[in-house]
Amino acid sequence: MTADQIKDTTTPRVTGIGGIFFYSKNPKATNEWYGKNLGLAIDEWGSPFEVRNANRPEEINYLRWSSFDETSDYFKPSDKEFMINYRVNNIEGLVKKLRDNGVSIVDNIQVYEYGKFVHIMDNEGNKIELWEPVDSVFTAMGGVTTK
Repeated sequence: MTADQIKDTTTPRVTGIGGIFFYSKNPKATNEWYGKNLGLAIDEWGSPFEVRNANRPEEINYLRWSSFDETSDYFKPSDKEFMINYRVNNIEGLVKKLRDNGVSIVDNIQVYEYGKFVHIMDNEGNKIELWEPVDSVFTAMGGVTTK
């Protein structure tokens, strides 16, 4: 991939990590432990990490660290104990490319104020969440973040 393609926000591709999700026996206690011992800023969904966009340093981007109750079915159909969320450009174009490549698309693109989401399965049976974010929504919400 060329430097121009990497800077192009229309090229359908992954641009970074958007979240790290894992099962926990007690998410509340796990979140508290990480906050107390490792200094993560904890909110009701885990910890929001604030990072800068390498191509647009004035832009704040976010990564979500979150523990899920081990009885949750959010990672299904995967039977793994974790799921990674990838930030992407042009989610519609990426889904078309993935379909053309025979990748299993778990659901349809869902649109929210803070971005678009879709789930896929990789070749090892891991469910992956793809997110085309609208970071400005999180910036406008404010709140404490892990930096």
